[in-house]
Amino acid sequence: RMKTNQTILKEFVLVGFSVYPYAHTFLSVVFFCLYLLTLTGNLAIMYLTWVDRCLHTPMYLFLSALSFSETCYTLTITPKMLADLLAKNRSITIIGCGLQMCFFLGLGGTNCVILTLMGFDRFLAICNPLRYPLLMTNVVCGQLVVSAWVAGFIISVTETALIFRGSFCGPNLVKHFCCHMRAVVRLSCLDSELTELIVTAISVSALMGTFLLIILTYVFILSTVLRIPSAEGKQKAFSTCASHLTVVIIHFGFASIVYLKPGASGGDDTVIAVPYTVITPFLSPLIFSLRNKDMKNAFRKVLGKTSSLNK
Repeated sequence: RMKTNQTILKEFVLVGFSVYPYAHTFLSVVFFCLYLLTLTGNLAIMYLTWVDRCLHTPMYLFLSALSFSETCYTLTITPKMLADLLAKNRSITIIGCGLQMCFFLGLGGTNCVILTLMGFDRFLAICNPLRYPLLMTNVVCGQLVVSAWVAGFIISVTETALIFRGSFCGPNLVKHFCCHMRAVVRLSCLDSELTELIVTAISVSALMGTFLLIILTYVFILSTVLRIPSAEGKQKAFSTCASHLTVVIIHFGFASIVYLKPGASGGDDTVIAVPYTVITPFLSPLIFSLRNKDMKNAFRKVLGKTSSLNK
């Protein structure tokens, strides 16, 4: 079912925050600071994992892989969003929009799978401590990270291809600050309702599937931890999971608000997407590094080396 008598579009205009013209300067300062802190936090985690041999373990390799995909994820959205907040012209070509959507969805999916793998890693370490070093080697860890990227991008290429398979009809206004799939699919000349239903179903299935797997691993972890006789042992086992579980709740909580919200329920999609696209990547390195003794020790070592070099 084609929409008739409509002009075929060559570019989109990202409406984004133009509904809040007075807040542009304030928002750009806030988002820029959050963006810098996000980059600093994630790059610090990657650097410390790289230089400190004590951190060359699967748990920290997964963490630096998550930091890398989080960094790429913010790079696909935030610079363009900041530029649009400061510029009058907020247009994006159809190809640019497709690429942004593909990377945004692919890296979001990769993050979900890496968080699931981190849960699986904790499950093996706590529930199978004797076999853990044999099962989870650094090589296996690397292969799992590659498979996370493959899985994330298979889903995103499928969704992007479904949305961009036809042409787009006017008006060319994308009611979002990025090429979010639900905002773009509504401009398709083809039957956009069916496409929207399919891509939303794929995203929700991927989101709920990975989340349920994490919950399952934590059920096993909890049943094992509760059988540990000493209180100290229980605390040690839980402390390695606390930061991961916190990030999982924030990540999947914000993502579900974006993807499980019914399309017809009104409300501003732009505002709803801010926590998921800007705040989650900022909080995740903060939680992982602040709650982690090994990370803090690695940071102190690096500081110690630099101060001794300066003397």
